[in-house]
Amino acid sequence: MTYNDIAWLPLCAGLTAVGIGLGYLAFRRRGVTAGLRATAWSLLPLAAYLTGALQTLWNIGAAVVGFVTGLVLSPAVWAGVVLAGLSALLFVVSGTLRGRALSRARTAGPEQGGTAAAPERSGTPRTATPKTGQTGKAAPRQVEQPAADDFSDIEDILKRRGIS
Repeated sequence: MTYNDIAWLPLCAGLTAVGIGLGYLAFRRRGVTAGLRATAWSLLPLAAYLTGALQTLWNIGAAVVGFVTGLVLSPAVWAGVVLAGLSALLFVVSGTLRGRALSRARTAGPEQGGTAAAPERSGTPRTATPKTGQTGKAAPRQVEQPAADDFSDIEDILKRRGIS
């Protein structure tokens, strides 16, 4: 059946008229929002006919149906589908392997040959090295104090506030 075999104007006008009637009912029962939305949907068939988009949609539908029927009945097309699936699988596997290789290169140290090696991290936190006045030289690195000294600062603050 071709596009010209069907009387599209009466069909589209009928769908629009039924849709406007349902839009009115939706307006009365569910409110303005539902009525306007139903009316908007009902105007689309007539708009598609008048703009010529209906013929394009018909051609797209016919092409999809032709493709599907050709797919189901043709072994050569099934071979193409299998090859496309294999290609997609290979893309996924290669992306995963590449991601692992990049991850290893980032975590590998310079002695292991990693080009973009992350800096080594020790278990103890380091203190910042502030720069001194105008000379631009770094101040000597402060040695981190044991945990007991950290609590002594807190104890001093509590004593100043009268909390013992």
